[in-house]
Amino acid sequence: MNSIVEQLDPIFKPKSIAVLGASDRQGKWGYLMVDRPLKTGYSGAIYPVNPNKDEILGLRAYRSILDIPDQVDLAVIAAPAPSTPQLMQECVKKGIKGAILISGGFAEAGNKGKALEDEIVKIAKGTGLRFVGPNCMGIWSAAGQLNLCFQQAPKPGAIAFVSQSGTFGGYLSEIANARGYGLAKFISIGNQADLTASDYLEYLAEDKETRVIVFYMEGFKDGRRFFELAREIIKRKPIVIYKGGNSGAGARAMLSHTASLAGSDNTFEGMCRQAGLIRAEEALHSFEMAEALVSQPLPQGKRVAVMGSGGQGVVTTDACASLGLEVPEFDEETVTGLKSILPPHAPPPRNPVDFAGSYRTTLDETSVTEKLLSLNYIDGVITNVPISPMVWGLKPISTDTDKALSDAITAAIQSAELFASLPKKYNKPIITLRFRRADDDPITKTIKEAGIPVYDTPEQCARAMYALVKYAEARRAVE
Repeated sequence: MNSIVEQLDPIFKPKSIAVLGASDRQGKWGYLMVDRPLKTGYSGAIYPVNPNKDEILGLRAYRSILDIPDQVDLAVIAAPAPSTPQLMQECVKKGIKGAILISGGFAEAGNKGKALEDEIVKIAKGTGLRFVGPNCMGIWSAAGQLNLCFQQAPKPGAIAFVSQSGTFGGYLSEIANARGYGLAKFISIGNQADLTASDYLEYLAEDKETRVIVFYMEGFKDGRRFFELAREIIKRKPIVIYKGGNSGAGARAMLSHTASLAGSDNTFEGMCRQAGLIRAEEALHSFEMAEALVSQPLPQGKRVAVMGSGGQGVVTTDACASLGLEVPEFDEETVTGLKSILPPHAPPPRNPVDFAGSYRTTLDETSVTEKLLSLNYIDGVITNVPISPMVWGLKPISTDTDKALSDAITAAIQSAELFASLPKKYNKPIITLRFRRADDDPITKTIKEAGIPVYDTPEQCARAMYALVKYAEARRAVE
């Protein structure tokens, strides 16, 4: 039998796609499945299939997939559920190896739909045809440049997101994209009639573009296999999971949504702990955690140093404590050393460290951060993005001040480059808070390009550090 990579590459890296149920009517799924790949960079051949059309969106249309003279890697089926069994039979006859079933009206719709779903599974079984769905929204694959889900293709990145909900998963993906979290894959898995969460997990474990795997799940078709796979895969890649349907009302909604049955939340929590999965308490927390896991080194423990002005340091410390992270008090030697960098009126730097609103340079904050990372009883640092000269409102008003500002910015960027090198130098993570939002800030740009994550709230920073700590613990438990 072919490996999972060989089975699923025709879906995620297709050289050609056929859209069955293609339409020239805007707003219909058959229209979107042709229009989105056309407009968002898919470079392979697209074959619309509609028995009543000669052309769709400028492309020649075919009456049947069997009429297409060329090889087709992937079939995207957007036709009504009752016609799907016949279309699947034609896909098998054509020798197609991958399919995505967009249409709803299957097991989630009741007994008649369940019978249809069973029929298409029977048709595909043993033929080499693997399929996503039904009742899904499609996929995004950076490697295949294939976008079936979004009006605009997401920013390519290293996070793969597997969602049991199409619309909700797409919404989360768009928010994640707007916040700068790049996606390697988005997979709306629907009813999991053929390919299950476990199959996607196994495939993504081998996917070179994916460094962190994120799941939104409601229920599992093969929970034992999923958690057994996860326990092995976390030796190589972190897995973050958010589960819906934990309340009684949520479980009822889940059954009508993706035909999934809820299990005990306590059981699920225990399985996550045993398998080393990182569980998110809210949906968007998954991406905040994943962003840090993509690029930061893993801490040896859970002892965190915090640097931030006033309330920022207080709230960050509280957020760390609420997640079980430790914010240890510095020893007297460290306090004395830090005082030489801080302004005279700053409070004693016992953790957190506070510049007390005083003017400081990027180099000052970089020096403090390096000092904190060098401590053998500190495992990671949460700090604000090193200050930029422009944040202090320095503006050129003459030739002399132009040069002074230019020199200050150059020095700040050089210090930011030093700051960006510190995680690798000390093999400890740095998590940063954006002190003031400025899209053109060269300091923020420098550290983000180096892989240091930048967040907007102290709570996000604490969750990111928590994810690194939990994954480090899980790795040590299974190695």
